[in-house]
Amino acid sequence: MHPAKTLLDLALAPAILAPRAPHTPSGENPVPHRQAMIEYVRLKAEDVARLRELNAVFGEAFGEPDTYDPGRPTDEYLRERLRNQNIIAFVALDERVVIGGLTAYVLDKLEHDRREIYLYDLAVSASHRRRGIARGLIDELRAIARELCAYVIFVQADPPDTPAIRLYESLGAREDVHHFDISVT
Repeated sequence: MHPAKTLLDLALAPAILAPRAPHTPSGENPVPHRQAMIEYVRLKAEDVARLRELNAVFGEAFGEPDTYDPGRPTDEYLRERLRNQNIIAFVALDERVVIGGLTAYVLDKLEHDRREIYLYDLAVSASHRRRGIARGLIDELRAIARELCAYVIFVQADPPDTPAIRLYESLGAREDVHHFDISVT
């Protein structure tokens, strides 16, 4: 991937996510309502149960529950993946319930002394969408990217997924590429 033409160049300054206070036509703030406090947590080896919850959110959001079946793989397999520093998993919690998350992979480059991060999966449960949670998850990933001295985060989006495309376009430069799945058999 050419550094000047990335899908999502997120190594730049983070977006501001603070919710704006709603205003009445007179300019006064209305009576406050409960604003959910979303907590963003990077998963560690002991967070297998939360990773299974995240996989269930992915399965529902992507319409692929069998692919993200919370019953597989084994706990030990998941613990080993979560110990791997090149695998990043974040969850968004609303009152300790997983309502979204992302998985990403750190790619050490050979042509330069640098890294890229591939944002592989990102989803928020339907009841919590359009509240800035996906953007909040991406900002958490941005912070990790800066710590790792990654120069870019890139992501793919399927053409029918207009909300994802709009989100990613608001954060970075779009690059039209072709994706191929190459069989290993």
